[in-house]
Formats: sequence, structure tokens, C-alpha cells
Amino acid sequence: MNYRHSFHAGNSADVVKHSLLIALVRALQRKQGALTLIDTHAGCGLYDLEGEEAGRTGEAAQGVLRALPDPNPLLDDYRAAVQAVNPGADARLYPGSPHVLAQLLRPQDSLILNEKHPEDARVLRGAMRGTPAAVHERDAYELWLAMLPPRTPRGVVVVDPPYEQLDERARITATLAAAMRKWAHGVTVIWYPLKDRAAHVRWKEQLRKLGIPKLLCVEHWLYDADQPGLYNGAGLFIVNPPYAFTEDLPPLLEALRAALAPEGHSGAITAAWLGA
Repeated sequence: MNYRHSFHAGNSADVVKHSLLIALVRALQRKQGALTLIDTHAGCGLYDLEGEEAGRTGEAAQGVLRALPDPNPLLDDYRAAVQAVNPGADARLYPGSPHVLAQLLRPQDSLILNEKHPEDARVLRGAMRGTPAAVHERDAYELWLAMLPPRTPRGVVVVDPPYEQLDERARITATLAAAMRKWAHGVTVIWYPLKDRAAHVRWKEQLRKLGIPKLLCVEHWLYDADQPGLYNGAGLFIVNPPYAFTEDLPPLLEALRAALAPEGHSGAITAAWLGA
């Protein structure tokens, strides 16, 4: 599955991913200690929803454009992140994870971005101009391990690959295992698309075998039954989520489910500990 960010900007997966990222970082920031935020597959940072690539799929119509008018106050932080990059009332621009994370930075926090694709890396540097982000152009999995442990006592690694390579999941599994040896208490967020349920179950079993004590699995299934061969939703593996985040999660997930359920479907969004 090729999931380059620019073709899917602002879709339902982005709404869930960025809503949960905001909630996660905010929960960690309840303590004053500095955070290092690392995005291994940063993409372009900012996307034009009326541009050729996003316009070709039109997925924002079922994502950000449904979340923005939704009245639920639990989505206010997400809406504020989108509105921050749009000077007018219309949501023409969509902030990728780099921009969302940059908006959350406190003076003591730092942001490290990585994008291997040369053209995307060039666009990313332009999009992040004026922010304190450091931008790298390296292999994502090499950078992931090289940056651990971060200089600050606490941090978050965001892993959001396009799943272009057949061995993507195997590389994530192997790198996560190595990362846990270097930084056992660190917080890691791994995004993934939901398309083939059987393949996903096999991957979860491989991750379960890593024996990570705190590995939360959040899954957003759009349809009431699988749509063969189609994108059915997306999920996040979250390693070592803070207690404040997990306590506040159920009502946020329900707000996201209600806002994003396709016409004629109730949708489902769940959170469960892997291995529980």
C-alpha cells in the first residue's frame, strides 16, 4: 500500500492521528520537564487541500471537513491546530504532523523532523521556516535509533511511514525492539492503515511477542463490515502512553467516531492493550 501523505491529507486517519497526538503531548506537558518530539516520516509538513494530489482523492471531505463543523468541544484542540495554518475562514491548508507538533512546543521542548524523500524534504524545510524544528534527510529507521535516547529525559517518537515497501512492518517491528532496548520508558506512536485484517492480526501478534509492558492499540474502522481491497480505516500503536492520556481517551474516541462515521455506517473506534 502506497500511503504518501500528500494524497491523503486531511482524511479521517489524519483527524484521528492528529487529535490523539495533540492529546498525548498535552498529557505529557502536564509536567514541566522538557520533551523531545521526533517525527521519523515527516512528509511535506503542510498540504494544499485544493492541490492536485489531495484533490485527486478528495479524502478531506470525509475527514477534516467533517470535523471542523462538528460541535463537540472535545475536538476543539484539533480544530484550533487546523485553523492556525489557515488565515481565513476556509480550510484550504492542512497541517501535517510536523506543524501540529510545532504548535505544541513550549520553550523547553524541541522538535526533530526527518524526511528521506528529497523533494518532500525541500518542501518541509520551507513549510517549517520560522519554527525551531531541526530537519533531517535520512533513512527513517536509522534516524529513529540514532536519536535515542534523546537529550531530554522524556520524549515522543512518531513513526508514520507510507507503507510503500513490503518489509515496512518488519522494519518497524525490528526497530521498535531495538529502540526499547535503548529507551525503555520512551513514548512511541506508530501509525498504520487498516486494509487487510488478516495481515494486521499477524503483525499485532509479532508486536505482542516483543513483550512491551505498555502497548496500546487504537483502531478506527470506518465501515460496519470490511470493504475488501479498500482502505477500511487506520490505527495507532502507542508505547508507554501516560496515565492522563489513557484516562481522557474514551470520550475523545467517541467524539471522533461520531464525527467521522461514513453515511450509513456507525463506524467503530477502540482502544485496547496489546496482550490484554
